[in-house]
Amino acid sequence: MAALALAPLTREAAAGCEDAWRDLVARFDPMLRGIVRGYRLDAADVEDVVQTTWIRAYRNLDRLNEPGAVGAWLAITARREALRTLQRGVRELPSAEPQPLDEAGGDAPDDLASARERRAAVRAAVRRLPGRQRDLLSEMLRRPCASYEEIADALAMPVGSIGPTRERALTRLRVDSALASVLQA
Repeated sequence: MAALALAPLTREAAAGCEDAWRDLVARFDPMLRGIVRGYRLDAADVEDVVQTTWIRAYRNLDRLNEPGAVGAWLAITARREALRTLQRGVRELPSAEPQPLDEAGGDAPDDLASARERRAAVRAAVRRLPGRQRDLLSEMLRRPCASYEEIADALAMPVGSIGPTRERALTRLRVDSALASVLQA
């Protein structure tokens, strides 16, 4: 019954009636604030999320299939905006040093065997590359944390050549891999 009463109000708001907008805001703003506060955002973020929800309503109200369900639509939109805000606040913290696969602890024997087989297959594919590409990828596999400058020094190669040579080598590996999978089929 309430949805039937909201449908005309929603249509009027979508048509630009300021009184209808004021009524919608008066009815649903407290609900939106309660929903967003449930995500434990700070006061400024709560304000931003509620404001963004109303902006989305302003832009999309005329597209609602069920104008009477505006309250549910607003609630879902507020939840999604709150989640987006939370996701923007997540930061990745880099670890001190990456751990080589050989030293990773707690892996199942099957996983270790599969990882060893993959590494052997990669090294075999790298050995089939032409000279400079092979040398570069071999060095990068041998020293995964080395900078381009360190690799350039080790290979007596200009730093500016490393990226393009690496890309050509990886492209060749992808093509060879695709060709091998076609031949096996």
